[in-house]
Amino acid sequence: MRLQVLNTTDSGFNMNPVSRLLPGITIIGLSSVIAGGCAPEAEKEPHRPNIILIMADDLGYSDLGCYGGEIPTPNLDRLAENGVRFTRFYNGGRSVPTRASLLTGLYAHQAGAGAMVSPHDDRPGYRGRLNESCATFAEILREEGYQTFISGKWHVTHYEYNDPEPTLHPGTWPLQRGFDRFFGTLAGAGSFFDPVSLMEDNEFIEPWEDFYYTEAISEQAVRLIEEADRERPFLLYISHVAPHWPLHAREEHIRKFQGVYSEGWDHLREERHARMLEMGLVDEKWLLSDRDEEIPAWEDAPDKDWEAHRMAVYAAQVYSMDLGIGLIVDALERGGLLENTLIMFLSDNGASHEVIQGRETRHGYFERGGTTPDIFPGGPDTYASYGRAWANAGNTPYRRFKRWMHEGGIATPFIAHWPQVIKQGQIVHHVAHIIDLMPTFIEVAGSEYPEELNGNSLTPLEGISFLPLLEGRLQPEHEALFWEHLGYRAMLSGDWKIVSEGGDWELYNLADDRTEMHNLAGQIPERVKEMSAMWEEWAERAYVK
Repeated sequence: MRLQVLNTTDSGFNMNPVSRLLPGITIIGLSSVIAGGCAPEAEKEPHRPNIILIMADDLGYSDLGCYGGEIPTPNLDRLAENGVRFTRFYNGGRSVPTRASLLTGLYAHQAGAGAMVSPHDDRPGYRGRLNESCATFAEILREEGYQTFISGKWHVTHYEYNDPEPTLHPGTWPLQRGFDRFFGTLAGAGSFFDPVSLMEDNEFIEPWEDFYYTEAISEQAVRLIEEADRERPFLLYISHVAPHWPLHAREEHIRKFQGVYSEGWDHLREERHARMLEMGLVDEKWLLSDRDEEIPAWEDAPDKDWEAHRMAVYAAQVYSMDLGIGLIVDALERGGLLENTLIMFLSDNGASHEVIQGRETRHGYFERGGTTPDIFPGGPDTYASYGRAWANAGNTPYRRFKRWMHEGGIATPFIAHWPQVIKQGQIVHHVAHIIDLMPTFIEVAGSEYPEELNGNSLTPLEGISFLPLLEGRLQPEHEALFWEHLGYRAMLSGDWKIVSEGGDWELYNLADDRTEMHNLAGQIPERVKEMSAMWEEWAERAYVK
C-alpha cells in the first residue's frame, strides 16, 4: 500500500507494554439520587483541571457493573462510586456521527460527518471528514495552554481499507486538528492483534510483539500522562475500539467468563433489569422491553455452547478495557493528579446487532473468519461478532441497537469523576448529550468558543455546558435534541420523543415509557405534527438535507 504521510518528529513513545495491572476493587451498587444543592466547596488550586475523556465502542447500556451488568468492571465502578452517573446521557447512535459531535459540540452533519467516512459524497453534511467550519475541543483548549493528547481510534477522516492507493486527508488527522500527540488508528474497526492504519503521530507504524490493541491504548495513555508537563494542564482523549467486533480477547480473560452465560440471554436481561431497578437507574413503571422479534427464546436457541462462548469473549473485551482504565487511574494517583482531573466515560452508541460473515473482510483475511457455530472466536485468526440476541441483552432495558434512534441505539452510560468538585455517589436523571461536552470543557478550562479559527468562520455551538450538574446544581434543559443517521431519525423535547426507522413517526412519553413500548402517535397526531415540523426545520439548517 502506498501512503502519503506528513513529516513527523520523534514523539518519545515507548512501545514496550506496561505489564502491571491495578488490582480489582469490589464496589457496591449505589442508589442515591441527586436532588439539588451544591457540593462542598473545593480548595482553590493554581492549575486548571486536567481532562480525560474515555469512550468505549459499541458498549451496551447495561454492560458495566455500575449500570447493572455482571461483567466485572471494578475500576469504572470505583469512578462511579466516587463520582456521578447519568441515566439520560445521549450519543449519536453510531461511531462516526458520535465522534464528530463529541469533538466539535455540533451535530454531526454540521461538522461534515453525518454518515460514515466515504470520500464520495460532496454534500456539506456527508463529506466523511471534519470540515473547516468546526473546531475540535483540542484546538480550543490548546489555545488556552492545554497539552492535548489522543490514544485510540480516530474515525472522522477517510481511510479506505482495500484501496492500494487510498484517498487520505492528512488535514483531518488528529495532529492537524489540535492534538499534540497521537497513538492509534484512523480506521473504525479491525483486528485487535494486528490493526490496520495504526499510527504514531502522523506516521503509519506496525504493531509490536504480543500486541493487543485495548491494552496498547491504555498503556500509551499512561505514558502520555507520565510524560506530560506538570506545569500545564492536559486534555487526554482515550478512544477505545473495545468491545466492537471482531471478538478478539486474551485467552486468560476469555477463560474467566467460561460458563457465565450458559443460562442465556433471557435470564441475563431479567437479572440486569432487576439490578438496574435496585440501583435506581431505571423507573419501575417502565416495562422491560420485549425480546427483539428476530431473536428466539433461549430455550429454543441452537448451539448454546457457541452462543455462550461468544458472549464470554465480548465480556473479556470489556474486562480488558476496565483493567486498562485502572492503569490510567493508578498513574494519576502516583502523580498526585487524581484530585484535580475530570474523568468522563461513555459509549459511542448502543450495543451492535451486526453479524460479521466470511473470512475475507475489509480488514484482511482471517483463516477462521465468519460468525458460524463451527468456529469459536477469540483468537487472532478469527473474525466474528456476538450478534443480535446478546446485543439485545446489552441494551437492557431498551429497544433496538446501534444505528437506530430508539433508546437502545442512543442511550449511553456516562460516568464523571472529579474529586475536587463532584459530590460522591450521585445519580443524575437530567438530559445531556455529546454536543454538551465541548461547552463543558470550555467552561471547565475557563475558555471561550471563538467566532473563527485559522481564518475560517465557525458554526456556533449547539451544546450546553453541564458543569452545573457536576457541581450539584440545576441547569436549564435543552429545548430540543435531534438525531439523524442513514434515514433513522429522532427528536426529544421534554418528556416527548418522536422516532422513525425511515417510515412513519412513532411517539413516546419517556417519563412513563422510556422503553418505548407504547406508540402514542395515533392518539396524539397533533403532537407528532408539531414535533416533526421542528425536526424538518432542524434538518434544513443542520445540513441533513
